[in-house]
Amino acid sequence: MTHTAKALVMLWNIGLFAFIWLAYYNRNAFQTYYVLGGILSIIIYVFIYNGLCNLYNAFRIASSSIAEMVISQAISFSIADLILYVEGNLIRNRYTSFIPGLGIVVLQVLGTALIITLSKRIFMSCVEPQKTLLLLGSWVSMDEAERFEERILKKYNHLFDFKYVEYETINPVMLEERLSECCAVIMYGLSVEQRRIHMQHCIDAHKIFYFTPRIEDIIIQGCSTRHLLDTPLMKYDYVYEDHKRLNAKRIFDVAFGIVFTVFFAPVMLIIAAAIKIEDGGPVFFRQKRCTKDGEVFEIIKFRSMVVNAEEKGIQPTINCDPRITRVGNIIRKYRLDELPQVFNILAGDMTFVGPRPERVEHVELYTKELPEFKYRMKVKAGLTGYAQIFGKYNTSAFDKLRLDLLYIENQSMGLDIRIILLTLKVMFKGESTEGFEKEMVHLMNKRSRRVG
Repeated sequence: MTHTAKALVMLWNIGLFAFIWLAYYNRNAFQTYYVLGGILSIIIYVFIYNGLCNLYNAFRIASSSIAEMVISQAISFSIADLILYVEGNLIRNRYTSFIPGLGIVVLQVLGTALIITLSKRIFMSCVEPQKTLLLLGSWVSMDEAERFEERILKKYNHLFDFKYVEYETINPVMLEERLSECCAVIMYGLSVEQRRIHMQHCIDAHKIFYFTPRIEDIIIQGCSTRHLLDTPLMKYDYVYEDHKRLNAKRIFDVAFGIVFTVFFAPVMLIIAAAIKIEDGGPVFFRQKRCTKDGEVFEIIKFRSMVVNAEEKGIQPTINCDPRITRVGNIIRKYRLDELPQVFNILAGDMTFVGPRPERVEHVELYTKELPEFKYRMKVKAGLTGYAQIFGKYNTSAFDKLRLDLLYIENQSMGLDIRIILLTLKVMFKGESTEGFEKEMVHLMNKRSRRVG
């Protein structure tokens, strides 16, 4: 089902592009090498479109929602269409109307939405959730387990059916019985020794299994193998201190920052005017944040709350927060309030990709309860980052740490570009900017530390 849906979507979008390109744009762009130019342009389109679809996971019918897949597809073929449109204008050396291409984009969106919706419905009617065993660490309370289970089933109830919930100290005989009845195992917060034992059981029984990583598991990704002896050795490489990579990253920040500022200047002017018109207060909001090595700087954002929103002290943002203005609701939903941070990037306080800068008060609190939190400040703070792509605004401190460490230990220019492109998709996902639920900070620290 999924392979058929993928083929249909690709044929629809590539076919529509090929039609309009050969019928209109190709004859304007290539007059001498009409046939060859048309073939090469379609091939280029296929590579760009397919590459972006893979980046945005645009064909994951089983694990993604219809809206998420349509958004992913729309971004993929829209960028590909735009690149080929610009290519045609550059080759022709004059303006060509974008109206025919825009009409094709509309047809691509409608056709894609129809194919994905039908495919998803057929898939959901045929698929049977996997019977799953949830194994919990000894420290995990049943309330915590229920929240974890709820978070998974909220998005993936068509894939998982939690038949059993057991603790890591489960009797081996009972474990064998549970494994025989389940297809998958999810290990949440297991101790090192118990995780090793249960992983071996899953491998012996050839079961699909998932587990929450420890901090050490993530740090190991920043190591390289050394064969100094016949005993394998792992060497930590401090990838975040590579001066060549840091210089290249800074050059990219400045160059892309200038382009970013020029491109978004009209949007920023409109937002600034809207904020001023709504309540007459200041356009920008400044706040002290921490960047590399704990250095404090003033972050610049568009003001999305009422003036003096924290006059009664620091208050976490909650869903439907009454302090958020009407303009603020819109710009926060699509993260447009973050745009002025490009000036922090040009000034060198931030970078485009890195861990989000936390408030000074939060850093002190998190570091006190969770000492490993200081590791995320080994690199410069970023406008977007791994935790922003794969997490949410209300993701716990420990989960943010794990996500950010995954970036720090695997960072590269290619990964930076991938995260920037993925940010386009995240901007359309409202859940990524949900406010904090009213949870106590210590609940996501001391217990979370042992999740690893």
